[in-house]
Amino acid sequence: MPDTAFGPKGWTPDRLGDLAGKTYLITGANAGAGFQATRTLLAKNATVVMLNRSVTKSEAARAELKKEFGAKVDVSFIQIDLSSLSSVRAAAAEVLKTVPRIDALLCNAAIAQVPTQQLTVDGHESMLGTNHYGHFLLCGLLFELIDASKGRIVIVSSLGYNMGIRTIQFDDMNWDKNYHQNKTYSQSKLAQMMFAYELQDRLAAAGKTGVEVYACHPGSSKTSLISTSGNLGTRIMFGLMSLSPLVQSAEKGSWPEVMCATEGGLEQRALYGPTGRMEFVGPVGKGTLHAHACDKAAMAKLWDVSEYATEFRWSI
Repeated sequence: MPDTAFGPKGWTPDRLGDLAGKTYLITGANAGAGFQATRTLLAKNATVVMLNRSVTKSEAARAELKKEFGAKVDVSFIQIDLSSLSSVRAAAAEVLKTVPRIDALLCNAAIAQVPTQQLTVDGHESMLGTNHYGHFLLCGLLFELIDASKGRIVIVSSLGYNMGIRTIQFDDMNWDKNYHQNKTYSQSKLAQMMFAYELQDRLAAAGKTGVEVYACHPGSSKTSLISTSGNLGTRIMFGLMSLSPLVQSAEKGSWPEVMCATEGGLEQRALYGPTGRMEFVGPVGKGTLHAHACDKAAMAKLWDVSEYATEFRWSI
C-alpha cells in the first residue's frame, strides 16, 4: 500500500532548508514540472543549471525567474537536445567545463505519446531515444562529477511504466512492427526506471555508496507534455481530464523530484510520487513499485543494449 513518512500532508517544500552552495541540474527546466522544480530550489538559494532544448524558451524562463527572485538569482542555461547523442555529449562537456559540482541531476525532460513512429538522428525510436538513451548517456558522462560531489541522480518516470507490455521489447526496440503511441511511451518510461534500479545495483556492487539514485513520477499534472507531442485526440482527452480532481498543478507535480533531490533518509529501491487516489494526486511519499520494473534479467540486458546504442561504456 502507498504510504508517506511525512505525515498526512506528505512531503512539501516546507521541509527544505537553505540550499545555498548546492547546485542542481534539471533537464526540461523551462516549462512544466521542471520549471516549478527550478522555482522551488531557487527560492531556497540553490544554484540551478537548466538543460533545455529551446534557447528562446530558456531565455524567457530565466527572465521570468530573475523577475521573481531578483537579478542575482543563480540560474543559468546550457542547450541540450536529448534526442541527439552528439548534443548530449556537447552539453555534458560544457557542464564539466563550467559547473564545479552537482548535488543532483534531475532527469525531468520527456516527450510523450508521439502519434506516429519517429526516429532520432541516431536512428532510435524517438521516445526511447529522448527519454531513456539521452538521459542514460548524460548521467554517464556526468557521473564522475556527481560522484565527486556525493550527489544524486533523480529519474523522473511516469505511471505509464505500469501500462503497455510491462517489459522491454528487445527484439524490436524501435517498434517497427507494432508502434503504438501509448505502449511505446510506456516502454520508454519503464526503461528509465530499469536504468535507475540497475544503476543502484551496479553502484552497490562497486562499493560506490556516495551517489544515490531515485525514481519518481509527477502523478497526473497540468504540464505541456501532452500538448507538445500528443495527437489531437490525446490533447483533447487530457484537456478534459485536466478539469477533474484527478489532475493536480505542475507545481505539485514537481514535488516528488525536488524531494528526491534534497530529502535525507529516502529508500532508493522505491518509486516516489503522489499517494492519493490512483496515485495520480495527493500527498507525496513512497508509492507502489511493481515488480516488473525491477526484473533483473531485463534490467541487465537493457543496460548492455543502452551502452551499445549510445556508444558509451560506464566506468563503475
